[in-house]
Amino acid sequence: MGRMWDRPDRSVVALVSTPGGFTGRTGVIPVGTPDWNHVEPVNTALRALLDVETSVLRLLSTEGGKVPFGGVVTYHVEAHDEPDHDLLEPAEAPAPDAEHRLPWARPGGPSELVAWADSVITRTGPAAQVRTWNLSSVHRLPTANGPVWLKAVPPFFADEGSVIKMVAAHDPALVPEVLAWAPGRVLMSQAEGTKCWPVTAGHVEEVVPRWVAVQHALAGEPQLRPSAVPMPDFGLPDTLTHGDFHPGNWLDSGVVIDWSDAVWGHPALDACRLMEYAQPELHDLIRRVWSEAWLRHRPDSEPLKALEIAPRASRLHNAVKYQEFLDNIEESERIYHEGDPQIELREALRLVSG
Repeated sequence: MGRMWDRPDRSVVALVSTPGGFTGRTGVIPVGTPDWNHVEPVNTALRALLDVETSVLRLLSTEGGKVPFGGVVTYHVEAHDEPDHDLLEPAEAPAPDAEHRLPWARPGGPSELVAWADSVITRTGPAAQVRTWNLSSVHRLPTANGPVWLKAVPPFFADEGSVIKMVAAHDPALVPEVLAWAPGRVLMSQAEGTKCWPVTAGHVEEVVPRWVAVQHALAGEPQLRPSAVPMPDFGLPDTLTHGDFHPGNWLDSGVVIDWSDAVWGHPALDACRLMEYAQPELHDLIRRVWSEAWLRHRPDSEPLKALEIAPRASRLHNAVKYQEFLDNIEESERIYHEGDPQIELREALRLVSG
C-alpha cells in the first residue's frame, strides 16, 4: 500500500449525458483524491460547475498517472437534471453499450440502486456515490440512525449479504450489520473504525483467531463455489475464505469488510493473502497466531506445514481471480487489472523454483 503522498494528483474530464440525451464534455477539472474509482469528489466538482446532481457511470480512458491513481481520467457521467449547456464543450457521445457493461455503469443504474435502498430505509438527505468501477458500486446514504452503505457487485462475485450473514451467525461483531440484501447488492450499517494500514501485531492478534474460529465453525459441506486451486489439507478443513483478507479490508474496531471475493477453500489462502500485504517483520507473528488458533480447534492438524506450500496456491488463486475479472469486465476498465494474472503466475513460479 503506497503512502498517499506517493500518489500522483488526479484531474478529470466528464462526458455528460442528461435526461434529454448526451450534451457534451467538461474541461479538465482537478479533484481532491488520486484513486480512479473514488468518484465522490468528481460529483462534488461537477455539482459546483454544472449546478446539478450527477452520477459517474464508468471510466472511459486515462492519460498519465500510475494504475490506479492520478493523471487525467475521463468518465461518462449522468446528470440528473439539465445543466447550462453553455458550460459544456462539443464532444462525441460515448458508445451506447458494450459487452460486459454492468447495470450501474448504464444511465439510470445508480438511481435504480438508490431506489431499491429507499424501499428499505428512510434517507435524511441526498445519496452520495462514493466509489464505482468494474468490481463494485458504493453509495453512502444518510439516515436518522447514521450512515448506511449500499454496495453492488458483479454476478461473478459472491453474494455478499449471504456471506456476511454466515459469518455473523458465529461472530456478529466481525462483520458489518446487514439491513437488507438481494442478488448482487447489499445494504449495511456503518462499521466503526479505520482501515488497518499499516497492520500491527495487535490487529493480527485481534482478528486472526476470531476469523479462524468462524472458519472452524463453518467447515463442512461447501456453501459457496470452491476455489479453483485446491491444495493438500494438512488436517485443515475446506471452509469459507474471505478471498481478499488484507489489512485494507480490516477496520481497527475488529470488523472485516468486503466479502464479495469469498470462496470455499483452504483457510491458508487467507493467511497468505494477509502476508502478501503485511510488513515482512510481521510474517512470523502471523504464522504463529494463525497456526496456534487452528491447533486450538484441530489439535491433529499441521498448519505450519500447510503454510509452507500455501503461498504457491495463493498466487495461483490470485491469478485465476484476476483473469476472471478481465474476462468479465468491459474493455475500457481492463486497465485496472491488465497484467495482474501474469504478475501472480511469475510469483508462483518464483516460489516453486526458490
